[in-house]
Amino acid sequence: MSAGIGTGGGLAGPADILVAPVAGAAPDRDLPYWRMLAARPGFIIGVTILLFWIVCALFGSSFAPHSPYAQQLLAVNQPPSGAHWFGTDQLGRDVFSRVLVGARSILVVAPLATVLGTVLGTILGLALGYLGGTLDMLVGRLVDAVLAVPAVIVAFLFIVAVGASAATEILVIGFIFTPLIARTVRSAVQVESQLDYLPAARLLGENRLRVMFAEILPNVMPTVLVEFTVRLGYAIFTVATLAFLGFGVDPSTPSWGSDIYTNYGVIGAGYWWETLFPALAIASLVMAINLVADSIERVLAG
Repeated sequence: MSAGIGTGGGLAGPADILVAPVAGAAPDRDLPYWRMLAARPGFIIGVTILLFWIVCALFGSSFAPHSPYAQQLLAVNQPPSGAHWFGTDQLGRDVFSRVLVGARSILVVAPLATVLGTVLGTILGLALGYLGGTLDMLVGRLVDAVLAVPAVIVAFLFIVAVGASAATEILVIGFIFTPLIARTVRSAVQVESQLDYLPAARLLGENRLRVMFAEILPNVMPTVLVEFTVRLGYAIFTVATLAFLGFGVDPSTPSWGSDIYTNYGVIGAGYWWETLFPALAIASLVMAINLVADSIERVLAG
């Protein structure tokens, strides 16, 4: 049996055989991102839960076993049973049906608010990271001020001043997220600014806008994507909290946050299901977003 040539130029030993690459085998980092994501159980679980709630938001009223608005005053505070899987609330409304339809109020406002905040924050972060100067210093102080107050409190103050509506929630949450996302994007842009391709682009005569959006933006998109998924989870929690405080939707409209507020006072009387199932719905949706965000961040980090 003939011996091969080792890494040091001599005969191949056992160590060289162990580290020798297998012909035709590609490292994991060469796989497409979607295949690496599909191989992660957390991503699959998160997407499955997320798709379930999206379907409920779009078509929940079509397959809900009862009308989420119908009051059955002879069947109030009924525990979970075959007739009412999640029981009924203080007005005799079917909790299961309200949980299904209640996904709509969150999955309309939260994604739109997150998209608004991500778009504005990305544009602002590109400008701050690339241009710097006085603008960077002033916005940095604004970000510090926003971080000093919880997002829910800021949103609460704005909604009290302007008035409660879905459009107001979208604008307020989006503007709250803007400086936070801008700070993250700014840091990523500053890292990119140290690389050689930017001086080369300027030597080719490209203006600042083209450098920011055609050269830098594609390279910081992984950071933007991760920031979007993380902020989406915060947006869901913020919308639910505002609904719990009585802002955003009409009290009769199915909403997880407002249903928790309406029924949490009767937990002490033993009617736990009226609060538990809407709370579990919020927790499952936020958990799904976090699983997806964590998987994306790990894959992009390589």
